[in-house]
Amino acid sequence: MKIGVITFPGSLDDRDAARAVALGGGEAVSLWHNDSNLHGVDAVIIPGGFSYGDYLRCGAISSFSPVMESVVDAARSGMPVLGICNGFQILCEAHLLPGALARNESQLFGCRDQELIVEAVDTRWTSAYEQGQRITIPLKNGEGRYTASKRTLDELEATGRVVVRYAGGNPNGSARNIAGVCNEEGNVVGLMPHPEHAVETGFGPDGVLGPRTGADGRGFFDSIIAGVLASH
Repeated sequence: MKIGVITFPGSLDDRDAARAVALGGGEAVSLWHNDSNLHGVDAVIIPGGFSYGDYLRCGAISSFSPVMESVVDAARSGMPVLGICNGFQILCEAHLLPGALARNESQLFGCRDQELIVEAVDTRWTSAYEQGQRITIPLKNGEGRYTASKRTLDELEATGRVVVRYAGGNPNGSARNIAGVCNEEGNVVGLMPHPEHAVETGFGPDGVLGPRTGADGRGFFDSIIAGVLASH
């Protein structure tokens, strides 16, 4: 199965996302932001890092890229899409997900290994986890504070669309400790932490087996690959 990984000018985690796809048994297909052709992929990852035009508002300009026009159409037709960090910001700007990401409450860039609680396991990207499971994956952002109206937040809670929630402290002031959300259908997921940085023993956070052994991020990639293979 093929999973597209978009590269924008300024992207820095696209190769990490592609490696995570390969480790999960999928084929990563590089997609350029200025090309509207999705090249027959089964799912799309919008990686973290920077896109371009972020000085205006993170993701505001890149959400209008030719590739995003195709991603929006595909997502609304059911294609699985995962936005990580800047990718989450782009999904919100493209109105595929509700809410917005604002400057961290501390006004500082934060980088840490972050504990999360998996709240929703019925999305296309989280089926490999158990509800309530605690995982640790890296977090790095300056504009990661999830915000939305009370009405939207209440709706997300009531419909089970909070995908992951911060545990062990809120690192950026996100409303209700929200670290990631999904759309109504569960095929589009956005999250601020970086699962692609916790997929390979020796290169992730500290884990139960020792330093740098954490690979809790694998579940996001294993979920989508298993799901797409099962549907073929």
